[in-house]
Amino acid sequence: MTVFNFSAGPAVLPKEVLQRAAAEMLDWHGSGMSVMEMSHRGSEFISIADKAEADLRTLMSIGDDYEVLFLQGGAIGENAIVPMNLLGDCKTIDFVNTGEWSKRSIKEAKKYAQVNIAASSEDKSFMYVPERASWKLSPDAAYVHVCTNETIGGVEYQWTPDVGAVPLVADMSSHILSRLVDVSKYGVIYGGAQKNVGPAGLTLVIVRKDLLDRALAITPSAFHWKEQAESDSMLNTPPTYAIYIAGMVFEWLLAQGGLAAIEKKNIAKAKLLYDALDASQLYYNPVRKEDRSRMNVPFKLRDESLDGAFLKGAQQRGLLQLKGHRSVGGMRASIYNAMPIEGVQALVDYLREFERNPAK
Repeated sequence: MTVFNFSAGPAVLPKEVLQRAAAEMLDWHGSGMSVMEMSHRGSEFISIADKAEADLRTLMSIGDDYEVLFLQGGAIGENAIVPMNLLGDCKTIDFVNTGEWSKRSIKEAKKYAQVNIAASSEDKSFMYVPERASWKLSPDAAYVHVCTNETIGGVEYQWTPDVGAVPLVADMSSHILSRLVDVSKYGVIYGGAQKNVGPAGLTLVIVRKDLLDRALAITPSAFHWKEQAESDSMLNTPPTYAIYIAGMVFEWLLAQGGLAAIEKKNIAKAKLLYDALDASQLYYNPVRKEDRSRMNVPFKLRDESLDGAFLKGAQQRGLLQLKGHRSVGGMRASIYNAMPIEGVQALVDYLREFERNPAK
């Protein structure tokens, strides 16, 4: 039976990457060592890290005026690390609140600064992205923070906010590398790796160099972007194996034709699934259509008493990890880059089969 893993993260990885990692597990390129055993200061691992950074820069067209950091702590860690690095002499941070992960960022930032909620979609249970014209930004904010894809709620920005001269900071954890992004319009882009990049434990931070002198004095060295940049992300021991896997994912993406090509595939996968949900009398997706995520598709059964039977039947068919986040319930299919369209088609086939013959 073919298994398709719809987990929101840690998530499915390209099969080719896993096969290559397995083949190289005991001996990386004749070194006699597994990457897990390598010194992060050794020439072997430095070559891996350098290539990973170069390939990421190519994929995202990251200019020389940005640093690329491979760090630890995940996006939740960065929720605190971002204000520590960017607050400087400012007192206020602007946030757009579009769901659970925005709220996490807001909670952490309140420990360091005054928080201004410039816009929020809480009035409609976080089922949309507030229009830019509705945002009430502070004139003296250190930066404006957005979560451009809410993994739990399935809400995604399909546009890049214009916030003027104030740096725009984006948590892109669950859709980074899934689409073309103009990095030059952001001061900082960050994200945990465990969706579209690699295994849990690695965090990507892309930061404009002119923002590296704003860190608070209390910022720990391991989380100080300027110190990490000066040390090539090796001020402390980096998550070496996760960087190695991420590097192979970057190579895989380049072989697919880069982000323009993978975006077309992601659009097709999302359309296939949303069209099936919209045509159904049993299932529904509550997110405003123009703000629907291509990566994380939450949906509910109109008869919630069927949830258990639906999940049991999915499991029997090799359709795994479809249960929705505990905070919102229902179902969620995460269809990241490595999910083939065959997996989405298998889910759509099951949706239709179950609707025809639901069994409690």
